[in-house]
Amino acid sequence: MVVTALLAGCAGGQIGRNNSGEYRNGMVVSAHPEASKAGIEILKKGGNAVDAAVAVQFALAVVYPNAGNIGGGGFMVYRSAKGQTDALDFREKAPGSASRDMYLDVAGNPITDMSLYGQPASGVPGSVDGMAEAHRKYGKLSWTAVLSPAIALAENGFALTERQVGELNSHSGTFRKYNPSGMSLVKAGKWAVGDRLVQPDLAHTLMLIRDKGRAGFYEGETAGKIVAEMQRGGGLISPGDLKNYHAAWRTPVSGKYKDYKIITMPPPSSGGIALVQLLHSVERYPLQRWGMNSDSAVQVMVEAERRVYADRATHLGDPDFYQVPQKELTRSTYSIARMSDFHWDQATPSAQVSAGKVAPKEHEETTHFSIVDREGNAVSITTTLNGSYGSLVMVQGAGFLLNNEMDDFSVKPGSPNMYGLVGGEANAIAPGKRMLSSMTPTIVEKDGKLFMVVGTPGGSTIITSVFQTILNVVEYNKSMSAAVAAKRFHHQWLPDEVAAEKGALDSLTKEKLKAKGYLLTDRGAIGRVDAILKTKWGYLEGGADPRGDDTALGW
Repeated sequence: MVVTALLAGCAGGQIGRNNSGEYRNGMVVSAHPEASKAGIEILKKGGNAVDAAVAVQFALAVVYPNAGNIGGGGFMVYRSAKGQTDALDFREKAPGSASRDMYLDVAGNPITDMSLYGQPASGVPGSVDGMAEAHRKYGKLSWTAVLSPAIALAENGFALTERQVGELNSHSGTFRKYNPSGMSLVKAGKWAVGDRLVQPDLAHTLMLIRDKGRAGFYEGETAGKIVAEMQRGGGLISPGDLKNYHAAWRTPVSGKYKDYKIITMPPPSSGGIALVQLLHSVERYPLQRWGMNSDSAVQVMVEAERRVYADRATHLGDPDFYQVPQKELTRSTYSIARMSDFHWDQATPSAQVSAGKVAPKEHEETTHFSIVDREGNAVSITTTLNGSYGSLVMVQGAGFLLNNEMDDFSVKPGSPNMYGLVGGEANAIAPGKRMLSSMTPTIVEKDGKLFMVVGTPGGSTIITSVFQTILNVVEYNKSMSAAVAAKRFHHQWLPDEVAAEKGALDSLTKEKLKAKGYLLTDRGAIGRVDAILKTKWGYLEGGADPRGDDTALGW
């Protein structure tokens, strides 16, 4: 984790940082130091949290190409300093010529690579329209001002980190396969730490967006390049798909956990509803007394996750196409009833768990950033290409990667996607439909005041990572940085296993859980949480995940 002190004077000559590294005037936590710098630069120029969010989003498209994007989409949760809340859905859509069985062979089996790689895997991007819409409604500085940091980074280049060098070199073969005409992420030899990545094509695309707004991407030159890329590889995105794409403002999901109010993303994100369900499911248990990652706490949390992910598979989809039973799922009585068949002496086999009865009937490369400005406005944004570097296809002459979000649909209801998540008819492919997501950008209030801004990448593990991070603070009294760094575990109904980071569970806890029938598996890093905590003294404390190059900057 990197926490950099950017000292600046504030009104009355006061200093915005105290001696423990907490800040008063604003904070940005993102996946890359250059993106965090871009956000802080905007805040110091008088921009608000949304201005900074737009700057960070476009900067990540330059400096974090495996997930930062203009060729993908995402979700934003917003809370004003006065407590007003909003949610913006800029999730990708299926192209107009998409069809329910488009990724199945003649025998009706999924053609896995077709929804993961190449032009056919891409949905209509939403990021540019989403940022334009967020800025239109809430921005303060000019559009030119908030685009400037990203354009400078693309034109002048930035120094690659050790982590990025390893990723780019390891992907060079697949990059060449899907981009035979070449691309900016590939060089003749191998990348080395400190090499500068300069992206003139991307800089030109960003300039068009700066000068023409959303039309600089969804119409004209850039749109023509996207459509030409589709034609080269059998993709489906048409000029009409691009021109007609629009982000959607939605009402946030809200719920209560003890003295805290949870403000999070509604469908087509599954994350918000699932997070509220998880918190309701464990609220009546003495987690604090049991202790973090104790066998009792883990067992209760796993059994809650098992039931919630079963609900996700059946009940959640794009609300513009499917009537999601949101009110029923987010009632605390529903979650309590779902836990009624849980028994302490043994694990509940997932084969015996189905979705609850209600009426009516992501490789993990996403990225998240959290921002709070001087006035107290807060933004939580999670954005994605889906897989690492998306479809692996860079639009020729435009300099950005396309997503592979079509795999987030239920390509065949009942069959798992790249994250092992099983979906149903609610998430079947349809023209113009938004695919279901696990992204869970969240803002937490306490006593009516801003308390936390939190979110993470991680595919199917996003929901459980946000869940655990919140509990680490509110139940186990961890600092924001300690809560983010803590080892995590995950269960998602199917496959029926508890995946845990090395060191998350001690040997005695493992033995107790195994004796009850839980299958435990070791895995690498789970999520990359970036979060901000508003302390009781009014300072902002950042939590930048040490699992990546994530950086918290404040002033």
